[in-house]
Amino acid sequence: MTSKTSKSRKLELWRGEKFLKQHANGQLKTKRQLLEALSNKWFRLNSLYHIKNKDGFQVRFRPNKAQKSRYIERHCRDLILKARQLGFTTFEMIDALDDCLFIKDFSAGCICHKLEDAQDIFDNKIRFAYEKISESWLEIFRQLGLAFPKPESDRSMGYTFTNGSKIKVSTSFRGGTLQRLHVSEFGKICKQFPEKAREIVTGAFEAVGLGNQITLESTAEGREGYFFDYSQSAQKKKDSNAKLTQLDFQFHFFPWWQEPTYKLDPDGVVIPQHLINYFETLEASQGIKVTQAQMAWYAKKAEDLGDDMTREYPSYPDEAFNQSAKGAYFLEQMRDIRRTQRLTSKVHWNKSLPVITAWDLGMNDSMVIWFAQIVGREVHLIDYYENSGEGLEHYASYVNSKPYRYAQHYGPHDLAVRELGTGNSRVDTAMKFGLKFEIVSRISNHQEGIEAVRRFLPQCWFDEAACERGVTCLDNYRKEWDERLGAYKKTPLHDWASHGAKAFETLARAPIFEAVGFAGSASSRGKSGWGAHT
Repeated sequence: MTSKTSKSRKLELWRGEKFLKQHANGQLKTKRQLLEALSNKWFRLNSLYHIKNKDGFQVRFRPNKAQKSRYIERHCRDLILKARQLGFTTFEMIDALDDCLFIKDFSAGCICHKLEDAQDIFDNKIRFAYEKISESWLEIFRQLGLAFPKPESDRSMGYTFTNGSKIKVSTSFRGGTLQRLHVSEFGKICKQFPEKAREIVTGAFEAVGLGNQITLESTAEGREGYFFDYSQSAQKKKDSNAKLTQLDFQFHFFPWWQEPTYKLDPDGVVIPQHLINYFETLEASQGIKVTQAQMAWYAKKAEDLGDDMTREYPSYPDEAFNQSAKGAYFLEQMRDIRRTQRLTSKVHWNKSLPVITAWDLGMNDSMVIWFAQIVGREVHLIDYYENSGEGLEHYASYVNSKPYRYAQHYGPHDLAVRELGTGNSRVDTAMKFGLKFEIVSRISNHQEGIEAVRRFLPQCWFDEAACERGVTCLDNYRKEWDERLGAYKKTPLHDWASHGAKAFETLARAPIFEAVGFAGSASSRGKSGWGAHT
């Protein structure tokens, strides 16, 4: 968004507030004064509409601090990552309803992830706001000679008004045109219904003309899917102060600690030590200082939400997406890595030390390589590579193109399996391309490999940029859910995250770490071999 647009919105808001004061003091009396005030959108939003507050009571709509900021800092495409209960869908629906009432032939839509949510948004936000416009305001419109639009058709989740404008809430949009589209909880849609998310991107987005309004709003739901990808891209553009085009999303983040109502009398509230440590780290690493009242509120909320707290009420953007998947095997270990800041930009390739690689090789599936160095008593993960549909020659070429000096390449047991027809194993094939593999022994069961990684992770430090995809795999490697039994199976879910996690398991169980006494190995009694790598 240009500063010119921001200044224009600030001026519009300033004038709107001026009209509101005049109206409250009974100073808007003449036709000219009323017409001028009603031509101001901010005045209309704060005067005409009512909402149900959090307690279910009818109150006049007055945008809160976060909504006000959103109103000023608007681009044609906006992505809102936020804490819960800030009312952005309510604001967007009233703002869109106002467009439909005061612009002819305007078309607005809202997409929800569930039908019941769509019905609730239409009934309790759009319909409620329209039907509660007071008779006194409707009389003012009649006296001013303004034809206030009425529903020409009233469907279960949409209005078509007499001025030709339409507003509809649904679970999808395809076909037709929209001037404004709001997608509520897009992160949840991407997580739970990836095909629906794809349909929204390829269908609904295309229904919105270039330069018209698309707003994506959600709490975070893991480090995958369109919402995460769009968030990362938009945040990078914001951080670099890049000029946005009409096809770029502008990034907005609204944390819990900026909301004035998120506080509680601290008297009698016990703050656990782990939260005291969290707030200290928050101030040291992010510069975020919270009050005792805010700490008390956060602590009581955390009692109910537990591990979901950082997702539902994030303090900074990256934290919102750091919540591991349900059933994740390495939840505690990955949380500790972030808490101790071992996922960092300070980890880099040390030219004086050799590099170790660990692989997971599929036949026609993803192939993964982790690149690691032993630095003192730490394992530094300096690089990660993943691809699919390529042969061993491609991966050998990639590895050999790196400037690294390799100590050893470790692969899983199935590398040694000989193929029918040729009688050659992939170890033999790799040798032709200059890669000499050492095979890591086969595990007796899945739990053995998982426990090896859990023991190994406390020694690990990660380059947050180079290993981003691999870390995401470790975050999301999880148990498979049995829908019939309503419980987790004993086996891991084989999905996009499993290859990165299995390659890391290969690393954790590599003989070199057994030799130097690392905890992830099958045995940690031996101490020989350490000096060669430090």
